[in-house]
Amino acid sequence: MKIGRTVRAVVAVGLVGAFVGCGQRGSGDPSAGSETKSYASAERLPEEPASDGTTIVVGNPDAPSTVHVYEDPRCPVVEEYERTGAEAVRELLLTGEVKAQYTFASFKDDRLGGDGSKRAVNALRAALEKDKFVEYHTVLFANQPAVESSGGFTTARLLKLAEEVPGLRDEAFDRAVRTMKYSSFVTASEEAYEQAGAGTPTVVVNYYHTIEGGLYGFLFDASAFHGLLTDLHEHPDTWDSLYLPLKKVAEAEIAES
Repeated sequence: MKIGRTVRAVVAVGLVGAFVGCGQRGSGDPSAGSETKSYASAERLPEEPASDGTTIVVGNPDAPSTVHVYEDPRCPVVEEYERTGAEAVRELLLTGEVKAQYTFASFKDDRLGGDGSKRAVNALRAALEKDKFVEYHTVLFANQPAVESSGGFTTARLLKLAEEVPGLRDEAFDRAVRTMKYSSFVTASEEAYEQAGAGTPTVVVNYYHTIEGGLYGFLFDASAFHGLLTDLHEHPDTWDSLYLPLKKVAEAEIAES
């Protein structure tokens, strides 16, 4: 996935991310007056289920900025996002300035057959019980089956991949994966995804800023996406002053092509 020529040009001349550190933070800035925590590695990041039972939250609970991601484990575009732009989120999670929320879809099972998405989401929820969600999430997308239509994430494969996360596999985890212990979470997360009316991946920054349309390419360029995220974290007004105009120009280019 590539970003459009105008977006690429704006990134190249340094406008994206250029607002970070310029002057004082405005009173409407969600980070104003907040303290952040840094983490030495991804393994040390806090992780917990959201109170509504649909989402997994990773990172500093008091982080002033939030990145909400909607993913289906079988979606190859999600795999591309995790391999590229998601690196920006992982970097900012370690600084403690951002927390991530993951809502998991499983619509690929219904469209293509099989139950690989549902089984993968259940296994991810089981990993959360061991405080190993972050590591297992990374492993699953690094080993997403090449053939989307195959389903791929069988019970045997999910357990085998869990061996790559030290301390994850034990009797309780294996039983949870085999019996679909967290099927209620799988269903609730899919319903939350459907209510959001999103595709996968969809990324929403600070609850209101959906990275879509002419801005969608940012999700697949770690450097550009890092600039966008830090802009919106430090200076929320750049959404209206820079990113919405940029989105309109990029969409006009797409319409003309």
